[in-house]
Amino acid sequence: MELPGNETVKPYGNNGLNGEVLPDVPVEKEMSFLDHLEELRWHIIRSVGSIFVFAMLAFFNQHFVFHIVLLGPTRTDFWTYRMLCKLGDYLGTPGLCVDKLDFILQSRQVGGQFTTAITTAALVGLILAFPYAFWEVWRFIKPGLYPAERRAARGATFFVTLLFMLGIAFGYFIISPLTINFLANYKIDVSIANEFDILSYFSTLVTLTLSCGLMFQLPIVAFFLSKAGVINPPLMKEYRKHAYIVILVLAAIITPSPDIISQVLVALPLFVLYEVSIGVSASVVRNRLRELSGEKS
Repeated sequence: MELPGNETVKPYGNNGLNGEVLPDVPVEKEMSFLDHLEELRWHIIRSVGSIFVFAMLAFFNQHFVFHIVLLGPTRTDFWTYRMLCKLGDYLGTPGLCVDKLDFILQSRQVGGQFTTAITTAALVGLILAFPYAFWEVWRFIKPGLYPAERRAARGATFFVTLLFMLGIAFGYFIISPLTINFLANYKIDVSIANEFDILSYFSTLVTLTLSCGLMFQLPIVAFFLSKAGVINPPLMKEYRKHAYIVILVLAAIITPSPDIISQVLVALPLFVLYEVSIGVSASVVRNRLRELSGEKS
């Protein structure tokens, strides 16, 4: 078929309404099941590769990663302890100040430090590579969504990464130091000394930090569960008191002192997360009702 300007378009071979041959139109090729598996395999390979790269960077920068970052909460000059002392002085609550961490770290196995370095570097690599790994998974999932679902989930990678980093910061600067301080100073009897294995310490620190990063995904989880119709704002408001009680219990367990101020410092971000999740769920419900009203009209 010839077009103006001597441009020729290769036909498909199918005819139009008047018998003319229709020009080539780009059509997205449907992938087979094996093609999907191959695509998924490469996404997984790239995700695992990013974790490996960050793990190697952590392993070969041991002074910064281990001494400054991971072992920071073992020293009383850590940023969180200094801020708590200042807050305690300001509020007249000396119990907030952390001026002693009564424990020592030991390596009780011949290859303990080397094994700990490899294991911890892998976990640090997982934390650092999480945004990219999620982006790779999202690239695989996104083409299978409907256009409306793609629009609704626009910016998912950004918000997941932002909430994850906020959770990591909360876990590293708040949850982990308070937990380590509590466990370091808790004794059944004064005659028993706290001597922690380094692998136990590092795994506790990294696990708590990673758990907070995942916990801060609550608004994202609420978004998708609301899209699926599993939860809604009235349901979340109905169980709000139960959620607050659970949060307060967790805060009471991990705070270093029984005063209400330290518990609020831990619980307040979790309260905010729950309220944000209710707002996210309400937004999803409003958009759904708006779409239904538009279809009816």
